[in-house]
Amino acid sequence: MGIRVGSRALPFAAALLAAPLITAPAAAHHSFAMFDNTRSITLHGKVTAYQWTNPHAYLEVDADQAGGAPRHYTLEMTSINMMSRGGWTSRTVKAGDLVTVIVAPLRDGRPGGLVLEVTLPDGRHMLPGVPNAQNYKRTS
Repeated sequence: MGIRVGSRALPFAAALLAAPLITAPAAAHHSFAMFDNTRSITLHGKVTAYQWTNPHAYLEVDADQAGGAPRHYTLEMTSINMMSRGGWTSRTVKAGDLVTVIVAPLRDGRPGGLVLEVTLPDGRHMLPGVPNAQNYKRTS
């Protein structure tokens, strides 16, 4: 018994050995499991960097902390392809901008998370196109 690939039939054992090689690129992309989808936090602060890169864009923010120095957050966004569909460009945010960011925080407590929404200095609300965004609770 074999599996046809193009005009060739592969023996079943060869097909089983080849399967991980065919699916490896799909497994290379991480899930969003590291983010806590049961709550959100709202950050107000100054953008220190905005990386318009693949496979994900990143937003670096020094967020105001009650009674203390700002805390630096590294925030993951979706792909620039998804973001551009929502109106984002490489110039939407720039270092020095004061923004408000709603984030699904990292589960391990480090200062980071997944961006769910950004309010820009001009008041526009930008959504980064998070897959299944409706599954992330807004709690703050």
